[in-house]
Amino acid sequence: MLPGFIDAHVHFRLATLDFAKLQRWSEVEFGIVMARLATETLQRGFTTVRDLGGDVEGLIRAIKAGIAEGPRIFRAGRMLTQTGGHGDAESGPRPVPACACEMRHTAFGIVADGPDAVRKAARHNLRDGSDFLKIHVSGGVASPADPLESVQYTPAEIAAACEEARHRQTYVAAHAYSAESIKMAVENGVHTIEHGNMIDSDSANAVARHGAIMVPTLSTYEAMELLGRKMGFPAANLAKNSKVLEAGLRSLEIARDAGVTLGWGTDLIGESQARQRREFAIRSEAETPAEILRSMYVVNPKLCGMEGKIGTLAPGAAADIVLTRINPLENIAALGDEDAIERVFQAGRPVA
Repeated sequence: MLPGFIDAHVHFRLATLDFAKLQRWSEVEFGIVMARLATETLQRGFTTVRDLGGDVEGLIRAIKAGIAEGPRIFRAGRMLTQTGGHGDAESGPRPVPACACEMRHTAFGIVADGPDAVRKAARHNLRDGSDFLKIHVSGGVASPADPLESVQYTPAEIAAACEEARHRQTYVAAHAYSAESIKMAVENGVHTIEHGNMIDSDSANAVARHGAIMVPTLSTYEAMELLGRKMGFPAANLAKNSKVLEAGLRSLEIARDAGVTLGWGTDLIGESQARQRREFAIRSEAETPAEILRSMYVVNPKLCGMEGKIGTLAPGAAADIVLTRINPLENIAALGDEDAIERVFQAGRPVA
């Protein structure tokens, strides 16, 4: 009997690996697919998740109202990004902005340039109910125009978002791959580094020194390697994915040697979310079962603001329970097997 699983990096709004569909789906289509993904997430044993970007307000309301089954969702809301950054999701040419303050948005993110615009976007998200904020400070795999090594946002822009989060007693998470962007982020107030594959000892020491947390997401790169070509990913994006896939396990070792606290996340998109528990097996190649379980059951509840409520089986906790025939301390990789889970309870209620 285990506490319910907690995934600290999901994306329900990124509901398919076919990014052309993401550009043309109606809200009805998004709602149907997102509800199915949420139900399947719960059936895999994940009773709480941290959603790292995109409008999921309707999904949260549907789950709370009992219209859909799904995990508790602790959400960042729309991601904040610079023009041409990893979160700038609109394809094709764009008209030249009429002024430096001009902001654009989609259901996925807000494009905001300059400290004042970033502050405005941060306040908008917090007003709309975001539990924390998500920014992008480096290039990414799925975005077409930004190299992985690119540094995005400036110290002043990062500091503006972090100040607004701090004023609301919450924090900023940053998508970051390159060592330079990781170091810049934590030195300007970012609390969690998402991914961190290209971290080096200097940037890892900076993360540890500032008391920040890194959330690795290794299963998504394996999934992209297996599914990306079939889903029409361009060769340039597949090449970027191969680079971060190769660096993944080494990043865990570098972070651990520097004393960095690690969370547990997946970052899987759409169809690949079925591989969510595969993260256990991948992490087991570089970490002990106790280290992996600590990331999920001790660190993740702190990131969700639910210490003592989730990640534990104790009086007063949420009674999220996973039943399995597998002893994770003996064979944690087996939790990724398709038939690993026997029963799932959320808040004491059987759900799978």
